[in-house]
Amino acid sequence: MSEFRAASRYAKSLLELAEEKGVLEEVHKDMLSFHELCNENREFTLMLKNPIIKHDKKRAILEKVFKGKVNDLTMAIFDIITRKNREGILPAIAKEFHNQYNLLKKIEVAKVTTAVPLSPELRTQFEDLVKKISAKDSVELSEVVDKDIIGGYVLK
Repeated sequence: MSEFRAASRYAKSLLELAEEKGVLEEVHKDMLSFHELCNENREFTLMLKNPIIKHDKKRAILEKVFKGKVNDLTMAIFDIITRKNREGILPAIAKEFHNQYNLLKKIEVAKVTTAVPLSPELRTQFEDLVKKISAKDSVELSEVVDKDIIGGYVLK
């Protein structure tokens, strides 16, 4: 099974369980911080994917880093994944959890590229435009400043 399919299945199960237990927002916050950690710390991600490091050691590291800082359900999924020797897909699970959370909450993800930083008024206008186009309830707008753009914007 591909990494994406497995991560998607684990993320969906975690999302449904978190929603059922009423801790969806907490688990989403945990998954975002885990994803951010993986993006900022390449060594951490490589450690998770390293086949030489024993699974018990990886579980101990995850427990040391996250115990008491994340929801019990998040710790439980970390424990289950490491017991199944699949900790290499934890970063993909965190990313896919966020994607499925956005689908559940009807949040559209958009990226705007401009030559200069957006003012708060312009940012609101872009969010309204994306809401109108996508018919979603809210927008997660990321902003990229590219000095090579002569004028205007690129909205994806």
